[in-house]
Amino acid sequence: MKLLSPTISRLIRFRHWRIEQWIANPIATQRDVLQDIVTHAQYTEIGRRYGLTKLFSIREFKQRIPIHEYNDLKPYIERLMQGEENLLWNTPVTWFAKSSGTTSSKSKFIPITDASLADCHYQAAKDVLTLYYFHHPESDLLTGKGLVIGGSHQLSQANDTIQFGDLSAVLLQNSPVWANWIKTPELSIALLDEWEQKIELLAQSTIEEDVTSISGVPTWTLVLLKRILQMTGKTHIKEVWPNLELYIHGGVSFVPYKEQFNKIMGHGVQYLEMYNASEGFFAAQDNPNEDGMLLFLEHGIFYEFMPLEEYGKADPTTIGLDNVQLHKQYAPVITTNGGLWRYLIGDTIYFTSLYPFKIKVSGRIKHYINAFGEEVMVDNTDHAIALAAIATQSMVTDYTAAPIYFSDEANGAHEWLIEFDTPPKQLDAFVLALDSALQHINSDYEAKRHKNIALAMPIVKILPQGSFSKWLHSKGKLGGQHKVPRLCNNRQYVEEISSFVFG
Repeated sequence: MKLLSPTISRLIRFRHWRIEQWIANPIATQRDVLQDIVTHAQYTEIGRRYGLTKLFSIREFKQRIPIHEYNDLKPYIERLMQGEENLLWNTPVTWFAKSSGTTSSKSKFIPITDASLADCHYQAAKDVLTLYYFHHPESDLLTGKGLVIGGSHQLSQANDTIQFGDLSAVLLQNSPVWANWIKTPELSIALLDEWEQKIELLAQSTIEEDVTSISGVPTWTLVLLKRILQMTGKTHIKEVWPNLELYIHGGVSFVPYKEQFNKIMGHGVQYLEMYNASEGFFAAQDNPNEDGMLLFLEHGIFYEFMPLEEYGKADPTTIGLDNVQLHKQYAPVITTNGGLWRYLIGDTIYFTSLYPFKIKVSGRIKHYINAFGEEVMVDNTDHAIALAAIATQSMVTDYTAAPIYFSDEANGAHEWLIEFDTPPKQLDAFVLALDSALQHINSDYEAKRHKNIALAMPIVKILPQGSFSKWLHSKGKLGGQHKVPRLCNNRQYVEEISSFVFG
């Protein structure tokens, strides 16, 4: 392995010094970030509405500005997309990241400012690289190419000056020319909308490249890697790309997929998790060998954390970093240099470390099962699925689950639709392992399962391979960041998917 060039080494040492500064001074850093955001936006329409010119403290900030969800900011965003200025931010907004959520047909358009591009998305990406090189100074990561498996990169025009597309499209369009030299595939393939064709061309065009890193959502990355192994006749991806050293993932939990990646990748590939969304680049693992993602505190985002039990209240309480607790569920509320003000992004997280602050994403506010007081989160089910798969030597491709409600004949239960890459030899053994793992992970679920008082044994139905992809395709949401809703507190998705697959 080659050592870092002197130039890269100097840049990394300088930037790492800056990272160490905000890690060491998190509360002061966040206060400075909020002050900078408020200063820039005090004379905007929203700034005048909430009196930001007279703002002196975080307490006043929280008292004056209510928590917003997308529909609360939508009137401003619609006006921005018509070309109005100085509404949410003090510079023109000409780019919007189109985000449609998990399966919703309604699109959200998140404003992307020059400040949020430079100081949030791009700076955070550089910091991921800085932290990786700091822990792996012998790395050859930049001597090869990064394979980026993004979503649809097509851009659309709202009018003469306003453009929108998924986040990867916006970042690609605005990235410096030199960045494209170290990425693959070429733009003509990256810009394709049709996902099945894109997978085929991705495989064909990258086999001969010197790929040193891969980034993408685990589900679609696996589809591509399996196709490449089919085309090459190789057993492991390291046989195709001997210098591959890093897989960067995000978007969904990696836990259910890790065994599959270990099997397909080959020896010596590191895994690194990122938390990057249209609303901002929030966190990443600073060390691939340690769990939890370092929360990025100097990147144009001011954080508040809403205890999950506060969600739905008329005036919910939020707390700052100085009051968060380990392993407690929070819903992040963000104020950003992209023009989002006390914005509830909809995810749930918990802290794995304090000072430095590290987090894990546990699910979505609206993606859970709590029909019987069991309070099951996606983080619970991801881990239970992974443990059940290991116990039964199976591999799960994807799943969704929902409650079955009480009836005159039976207690409630959870119904699971599961698609396997390698099915278990005995489904009953998998169900037993799944139930046992979930009881071990979640004490509320365990209590409801005690003697079948409230919850009976899970009911698992195996879907034919490819079912979830076909369902997503039928909704026009195949590929990229689109994903199957893992949990739902009603039966909407389970019944829709069952009807689609079984008729």
